[in-house]
Amino acid sequence: VSKIVASSEESDSFWQQSDYKSFSPAIDWDNVDWSSAPPVYTMPVTSAICEPARGAVIDDDEVTVRGYAWSGGGNGIIRVDVSLDEGKTWQLAELKRMPQKPGRCWAWTLWEAVLPLPKDVPNGPLHICAKATDESCNTQPDFADSIWNLRGVCCNSWHRVQVEVQR
Repeated sequence: VSKIVASSEESDSFWQQSDYKSFSPAIDWDNVDWSSAPPVYTMPVTSAICEPARGAVIDDDEVTVRGYAWSGGGNGIIRVDVSLDEGKTWQLAELKRMPQKPGRCWAWTLWEAVLPLPKDVPNGPLHICAKATDESCNTQPDFADSIWNLRGVCCNSWHRVQVEVQR
C-alpha cells in the first residue's frame, strides 16, 4: 500500500461499483442494474474441506477430515459440523483456534475430525460435507439454490467432497 485516502464518498472503482454485489435470484445479465445493490462489505460464514482431497481412496475404518472456516465482520467460528451421510447426521470437529478477541476474529479457524466409517457404508462413493457456525449463530445453508445470484457472490453453501471407500 502506497497511499490511503479517507473519503466521505464511496469509491468509484470497478470492484466497488460492479463486482462485489449480490443480487436477487431474479436478476440476470439482461436486467441487472449495478447501482441498485450496495457493495458486499461483510462475507458470510463459510468453511472448506482440505483433506481428504476429492477422489481420495479411504481404505480404513475411519477418515480424518481437515479444513478451515471463516466468517466476515470479525465473527469467530464457534462450531464446525462434519457429515459422512450427506447431512443426515453430523459430528463435531475439533477447532484449532488462534487466540483472537471477540468481534475481531480475522484469521481462519482450522478444524479436524476423525470419524469412524459406519459398518454399513458400502465400497464406492462417499460424500463428506462440512458446515460452520459463527459466534452470531450464522450457519452455512445446505445448497446454493436459495442463495445463488448473478455473480455467485457470497455463495457459501456446505462444502462437499466425494471420496471412494475401498475396504
